[in-house]
Amino acid sequence: MARGNRSENRLDSPKGMRTKIVPRFSDRDRFGRFTEWVARAMGTPGFLGILTVFAAAWMVFNTVAPQAWRFDSAAIGFTALTLILSLQASYAAPLILLAQNRQDDRDRVQIEQDRQRAERNLNDTEYLAREVVSLRLAMRDLASKDFIRAELRSLLEELDGETGKTKKKNRDRDRRELDE
Repeated sequence: MARGNRSENRLDSPKGMRTKIVPRFSDRDRFGRFTEWVARAMGTPGFLGILTVFAAAWMVFNTVAPQAWRFDSAAIGFTALTLILSLQASYAAPLILLAQNRQDDRDRVQIEQDRQRAERNLNDTEYLAREVVSLRLAMRDLASKDFIRAELRSLLEELDGETGKTKKKNRDRDRRELDE
């Protein structure tokens, strides 16, 4: 086992076999969701209200409290408060930018999907328009109202003629049967 650990740290072993000096985030999506949560939370009136109350309470306490309890001096401009707010801002800005980058990536994917969907819809619409035109042309060439009426009349006459012949044959047969 110890031998395997030594080979993992060797530079001549494959990169995947070596241990990483700086660990990477195993779940980038979780960190991305965290950045989005921070960006959403910092953009709310509630966050601004809490931050305002925090800063006001800090200044009031360090101004009114007994000298032994004060931890930040008003005389030098509340240096600790300034440092805390600067630290908060220095972390907030990159987190907000990361959240915006994730949103830009999602928007880019959505735009591409919308473009593909619109292209498919356009192709389908063009296909259906061509089919409708071809059906109209086929119907115009195939049958007009007058042509259909004429065909129906000739079929009716033909059926009437066959019906008449059938009736005559049946009458003739009936007469022969009676004669016998």
